[in-house]
Amino acid sequence: LKMSWFWFYLPLHLLMATCLCHSIKAPTTSSQQSFKTDLFNFYHSLILADGKETTVHLLKDIPKRYYFVLEEGRVLAPFSITVTPCDVPIEWSILVYKSPPGFPGKATPGDHDTQEVSKSQKAPSMVSTIFSYKGNSVETYMGLSAHSALYLLEFLSTERDTHITVYLTTDTMSGHLYPELPTDPRIDVISVGHTTVTLTWKHSPSVLQHRESIQYCLLVNEKHNYKSLCAAETAIRSSGMKLPPTLALSLSPYLLEPQQVMILSNSELSIINKASSGEVRQVCMGTRNSYTVPNLSPSTQYYFDVFIVNLLTNASAAYTGTFARTLEEPEPKVTELKDGKVIHVVLDGKKQKFYSLQYQARHKKIHFTFQLCQGQIRVHITRNGKTVASENLSGLRYLSLKGKLLDTYLVQLRSTEESNSSVKVQASPHFHKPLFPLLPENLKIKSFSKLRTCRSVTIAWLGTQEESKYCVYRKRIEEDQIWRELQSADRCSGPESRHKSEKVLCKYFYDLNLQRAVTTETIKGLEAGTFYLFDVYLFGPSGIPVRYHSKVVKTRKKC
Repeated sequence: LKMSWFWFYLPLHLLMATCLCHSIKAPTTSSQQSFKTDLFNFYHSLILADGKETTVHLLKDIPKRYYFVLEEGRVLAPFSITVTPCDVPIEWSILVYKSPPGFPGKATPGDHDTQEVSKSQKAPSMVSTIFSYKGNSVETYMGLSAHSALYLLEFLSTERDTHITVYLTTDTMSGHLYPELPTDPRIDVISVGHTTVTLTWKHSPSVLQHRESIQYCLLVNEKHNYKSLCAAETAIRSSGMKLPPTLALSLSPYLLEPQQVMILSNSELSIINKASSGEVRQVCMGTRNSYTVPNLSPSTQYYFDVFIVNLLTNASAAYTGTFARTLEEPEPKVTELKDGKVIHVVLDGKKQKFYSLQYQARHKKIHFTFQLCQGQIRVHITRNGKTVASENLSGLRYLSLKGKLLDTYLVQLRSTEESNSSVKVQASPHFHKPLFPLLPENLKIKSFSKLRTCRSVTIAWLGTQEESKYCVYRKRIEEDQIWRELQSADRCSGPESRHKSEKVLCKYFYDLNLQRAVTTETIKGLEAGTFYLFDVYLFGPSGIPVRYHSKVVKTRKKC
C-alpha cells in the first residue's frame, strides 16, 4: 500500500472542502463549528512517516498531532500503529476523516478493531475516533481501511514533559520493525541463592530467523519492572546516571561515566550503574536464553527485565518482567577473642564475606590492635549491637574504646579487594602489656641519591624514645619484579621468613629527643647497576616485629 502523494501536497483545507461537498446534508451551526475545529487540528498536524519509527516529544498538557493518508485502490487495506511510552502514562487516540458515500456518521464496513468510539458519531460529523488508550504500556492498533481516508493521531501527556516512539506501517506482512516475542513471554526464575538468581525465558522466533542481528539484554534493578527499553533508559537517566544510547549498542565502544563499572567476561558485557536509588545492571548475552545473575546482595528484592533487541534497527521488545528476593545471609561463624591473645585472620577477597570475632569485656576500657599484613581490609566494630567504629585499616592501628563491664564487642573484617588479605588482631584491657613496640612517626625508609655508589647505598629510618632492636635485610631483584615484590609483601612476617644470606646487620638505638631519633646505615658490597630491596624490622619488648615499608634502590652503573 502506497501513500497518496497527491493528498500530501494538496492543501488540507481544500481537501476538507472537497470531501464536505459529498455529504448528503449540510452541517448545522454546531456541526460547522466542530468541522472548523477538526479542520484546524488537521491543518496543524505533522506527517507521520510510513515504515519508520518516529520519536515524539510531548510537553505537559499540550497535545501533539500527526496524520497519514491511506490511498484508495485495495479492498480492506491493512495498517498498524505501535506506540511506546518512554516514561509516564500518556493518552493517545486515532481519528479518521473519510469521504463517506452516505451520511457522515454512518458506520463503514471497513471499520473494526474499535476500542472506544467517540460519542460524536451519534451526530453528523466529519471525524470519528476509532481508537483511544491511556497508560504506559506498549500498544499496537491493527486496522483495515476500505476507502481513501485521512487519519489523525493525537498524543497528550498530563503528568510532565516526556517522549514516546511511534511506528506506522502499511506493509503488515514484511514490515516487522520490532523483534517478535514468543507465545509465552514470561521470565521464569529457576533458582534463588544468597547472592545469585538464575533466570530463563523462551526463545524469540526472531532469533531463529535472524540469529546474527538479534540478542537478548537483561536489566536488573531494585525499584520496579519496565515495560519497554526506552522507559528503562529514561528512568535511569532521570536518577542521575548516563547510559549508552541503548542496550542494543552496548557492545560498541563508548566512554563510561564515573558512576559506571564495565565487566567483560565470556563474551558478555555487563554495565553496572551506581546511584542513590540503588544499583542498575545491564547484561547482553547474545542469543542465550538463560542467565545466572551474580554478586547480588543477600535479602534484597530485585526486578528482572529481558529485552529482545534488533542490532540493525535498534528496535526492541520487552518480555514480561519478573522479580525475586535473594536469600538471607546465614549467620557467620564467630570466633572468640581472648585477653592478650593474637589471632591471624586470612580473608578470601573473591567471596567478600565478613569474618567475625567476639570479645566480652572484663574491664571498662578495651584496647584493640590491628596489624594489616596483606591487601586491604575494612573493620566494623559494634558494642551490644551498636556501631562504635568502622574504617579501612592501614599498617598498624590501635583503637581504644570505653564501655561497661561485660559489654559484648563484635569485630567484623572484610577484604576490600579481590585478592586475599590478612590481618593480626588482639583485644585486651587498656592496661595490658602492649603487643607491639612503640612506633615512630612513620615507617618509611629513605635513601640518599647523592650517597649512592656503584658498590654501596645509604639508607635512613626513624626511631623512638624507647630503646629497641632494628634489623636490616637486603635482597637483589630484577626490574620487572619490583611491583610484584612490593605488592605481595607480607607486612606481618618477621625475619624468620628471610634467607640468612639476606641479613645485613642488627642494632639498638633510641633518642629521648624525637627530632634526633634518626639512624643511618651504609650497606656495602653491592653490585653496580643492580636493584636491591631493603627491609628494616623493629622489635619491641614482646618480641613481635614490625616491618618498615620496603625500599627499592639501584646502585650506580658507572662511578
